Amino acid sequence: MPLTCLVLLVVVFAKSTEPYITQNPDVDTHEPRDYQRATEYYRDGSGIECKRCCDPAEDPPQYPQYKVVPQINITILKGEKGDIGLRGPYGKSGRTGQTGTRGPIGMKGTKGSIGSSGEPCKSYYAAFSVGRKKALHSNDYYQTMIFDTEFVNLYGHFNMFTGKFFCYVPGIYFFSLNAHTWNQKETYLHVMKNEQEMAILYAQPSDRSIMQSQSLMLELERDDQVWVRLFKGERENAVFSDDFDTYMTFNGHLIKAKSEG
Repeated sequence: MPLTCLVLLVVVFAKSTEPYITQNPDVDTHEPRDYQRATEYYRDGSGIECKRCCDPAEDPPQYPQYKVVPQINITILKGEKGDIGLRGPYGKSGRTGQTGTRGPIGMKGTKGSIGSSGEPCKSYYAAFSVGRKKALHSNDYYQTMIFDTEFVNLYGHFNMFTGKFFCYVPGIYFFSLNAHTWNQKETYLHVMKNEQEMAILYAQPSDRSIMQSQSLMLELERDDQVWVRLFKGERENAVFSDDFDTYMTFNGHLIKAKSEG
């Protein structure tokens, strides 16, 4: 029974393979299908004829010739140095840096040459000292104190006739005034700069006569005048003297000229 079934299967398989066997008796059915296809000529839709490339009867195909061109890295090539370009605009100033540490003391330099001679130093002087030996009583008007004794009058800057000091050298001056009071009378004097009262010398009426003094410094310009004025007689006002001794003095001198800075 098994043998009979095996025979039937072989017969059925042989019948099913008959339609696939070629009907051309000249073709060797044992040759590869690719070989048969390579010996046929056909055209595809592009119109290019295809044929077997390894057929000895045909010329070998012509392939395009490529020329090998060496590639050079142009970045490594250095040309000639070009001209200097124009200078660009200045940039913005940066922030101020911190102060650095002080450097070491440098070496002492060589001694310089002697300079040219300077102008001679200009010195300015002004001084006076005057006194009065006669007494003076007040009146119904102001009186300029006139001095009759001249102790020092450098360059004649103090006018003995007007009783006034004239400033010829602008600068800082020192002045002092001394007077002797009269018993039971008032003493009332002013140190004047031009027409301005600058300082007062005053003594109230007293049983005794005393010596009074006043001093000050003034800044004067050229042609300023300094003098002593007796106050007018609202009350009995006087300065004592005995016509022999000098009881009243007026002094002044230049401390520093304005031109000296």
